Amino acid sequence: MSIFLQLLINGVIAGAIYALVSSGFSLIYSTNKFVHFAHGGVIALSAYFFFWTLSNSSLTPVVVIALTMLFSALLGYLLNKVFYKPLRAKKSSSLILFVTSMAILILSEALVLLIFGANAKTINLIKNNHGMEIAGAIITPLQLAIIGTAVLLFLGLYLFMKKTKIGKAMRAVADNKEVAEIVGISSEKIYSWSFAIGSAIAGIAAILISLEQNIEPTMGTSLMVKGFISAIIGGVGSVPGAILGSFSLGLTENFGTWFLPSGYKDAIAFLLLFVFLLFRPQGILGIKNKQR
Repeated sequence: MSIFLQLLINGVIAGAIYALVSSGFSLIYSTNKFVHFAHGGVIALSAYFFFWTLSNSSLTPVVVIALTMLFSALLGYLLNKVFYKPLRAKKSSSLILFVTSMAILILSEALVLLIFGANAKTINLIKNNHGMEIAGAIITPLQLAIIGTAVLLFLGLYLFMKKTKIGKAMRAVADNKEVAEIVGISSEKIYSWSFAIGSAIAGIAAILISLEQNIEPTMGTSLMVKGFISAIIGGVGSVPGAILGSFSLGLTENFGTWFLPSGYKDAIAFLLLFVFLLFRPQGILGIKNKQR
């Protein structure tokens, strides 16, 4: 029973981390309709910004967290303005935008490597993070904070998309850009908002991940792969689907280690992806395209 509970806790924690990555990614995809892999670069750069600011300033952690979120939101906004908007103006295809995003991801990793080096960095902001025992399973206060923050963030994101004017406009552009523009919604403004908000979520993910784990230059790629798999499992373009897919992936990976060594986690993730691509390519909450 204790092993089952420990794997369940580990799966929920992993799912919360993946969900923080995939929800921001899916928010951007739903409005922009291309795979923004540079989202992983935003996470890595935000994590290192958090690390550098904590290490080289006298600012309080709360201020540093706020600055990191602002940094990530501004970074996402600038990526859209500097790279993607000119390409959209030239009627570039989604494939060209995707290749551009991959180039930005590789460039961001090289930039981090150049500035900070290849060694992993550790943020010791939380001291004596001893685990609490629950029926034989161990969970730390930081892990509880990750789960709690993720739940509050998803609730806030749901209310934002359902209740606010900007959220409703984003849903309208995601459903049908042409119709949204006819009724006076600027798709370019919505693109900017989606990048800023989605990247701010990436900043939150970067903060929590860097507190829980070591940070390294290639962390964005590995996290983005898991976030992308989660989005496909849940339904690409659906933020709730991405969150559901993330927890499904986290639980599957961890319960899979009950039977296989932990080194097979990535293989389990890709096996789950192949299963969905073969039998339910639209994902858990996705809508199947009807063929005429």
